[in-house]
Amino acid sequence: MALAAASLAPLGAAWAQSAPEEVRFAWAGGPRTWVLGQIDKSFDKAFGVPVKWVAFNSGADVLSLFAAKEIDIARFGSSPAAAGIARGLPIEVIGAQEIIATSERLIARDGINSLKDLEGKRVAYPANSTAQFAFELAVKLAGDGADRSKIRTVALKPAEIVSAWQRGDIDAAYVWGPFSQQLEAAQGKEIFATKDLAEHGVLVFNNYVARKEFAEQHPELIVKFLQVAQDKANEYLADPEAASQKIAQYLDIPVDTVRSTLGGLQYPSIQEQLTVDYLGNSQTKADSRITRSYHDAATFLADIGELRASDVPATYADAINTRYLEQAAAAAPQQ
Repeated sequence: MALAAASLAPLGAAWAQSAPEEVRFAWAGGPRTWVLGQIDKSFDKAFGVPVKWVAFNSGADVLSLFAAKEIDIARFGSSPAAAGIARGLPIEVIGAQEIIATSERLIARDGINSLKDLEGKRVAYPANSTAQFAFELAVKLAGDGADRSKIRTVALKPAEIVSAWQRGDIDAAYVWGPFSQQLEAAQGKEIFATKDLAEHGVLVFNNYVARKEFAEQHPELIVKFLQVAQDKANEYLADPEAASQKIAQYLDIPVDTVRSTLGGLQYPSIQEQLTVDYLGNSQTKADSRITRSYHDAATFLADIGELRASDVPATYADAINTRYLEQAAAAAPQQ
């Protein structure tokens, strides 16, 4: 969608008359830097209207919420976003602030030391998530000869994964924090992390996605959202310990869990996101690493039957709207 510069002008009387009653964010309830904006209400203050935080368990839930028009902006994984776009949901990518490194990991019981050792075992992951995507690619690309047909898998919500582990129903799980830390606290150990896919050229990330209708009606709010999200990432990067303590207290979870989760992500700035190493800008996004990553994810999902191959777009560039990031970058000091 091409936006005229005037449509991204500062707040004025015309915008105020059309402001929504609230802005609805989808979030998974776990530790992320944007929770700092929930704590101090930075988003609410920037928008001038309240933010409603809508909880979800996995990327599949986010797609359902978007389809029902129950959310306006979401932070969730790249592979379910690729699936939603392929299925024709009226959504667009507005940012990619979190590159997954060690925040999502494969945790296994004692005696399982490699992907090959998963043969004959039962592995859980959240359905249609970056964790499922990473697991399947791990076995395919880095599996040390592991036979995928001999690994039994089950799709469970993150909290269900912890319960299944405690009952002894599963032998391993690919999941994010704080659930991965809970498995480790129950004698689990990491045998693979998403960062290990980087040597195979795979980029897995969390993206910010907006409902197109909302973004078109309130472009100023999208820009403000990106600015506040960057401010909160900067707050964490400036003092990770203080930010982790604050989030741990607010979410009532162990600070070690917050440290591990937040430390397992990489945080490209707004300016960095606009390079071809990430999203690119209006002129370069067709050749960006993330545009290719979406297509790779969708192709993979089609290969395992999660998508119809005919639904996979030739390029994801049209689903990435970088103009909001460009406006936010123009208004911000260089980082």
